[in-house]
Amino acid sequence: MPIIRLLLVASTHKFTILFIGWLVLITSLSLFSFSTAGVDDWNLPHMDKLVHGIFHFMIMVLGILAWHERYGQNGGWSKSLVLLFLFSLLYGLAIELLQFMLPTGRFADVMDVLANVTGALLGILLIQRGRSLINPSK
Repeated sequence: MPIIRLLLVASTHKFTILFIGWLVLITSLSLFSFSTAGVDDWNLPHMDKLVHGIFHFMIMVLGILAWHERYGQNGGWSKSLVLLFLFSLLYGLAIELLQFMLPTGRFADVMDVLANVTGALLGILLIQRGRSLINPSK
């Protein structure tokens, strides 16, 4: 019975689970040094900024899906986007602060924060565009 109950919870909260899983993945990847894993050998200029943007783009997309999965139409689009953007910003700043403070082999960078904000803003644009295509009256 516990497995069936777990599957039922997972099916009704799939976006919330994906959102939390995404945050765990980002946190792990952001605080682990890949210099010994051979990833630095790729040598693609500014690839890390693109990755930061994608991370925070997905925070916005999965976050809005999880928000509306939880609160439905009562959640309010504008309120949820503002709160998710602030969450993304603070989360990115916290990761950069941890990279600065912890001996992880990773380094804090202001340009990473800018890439995070850019990704989150692109996520908002996609969400707003997608919403207007689904419901043109809004």
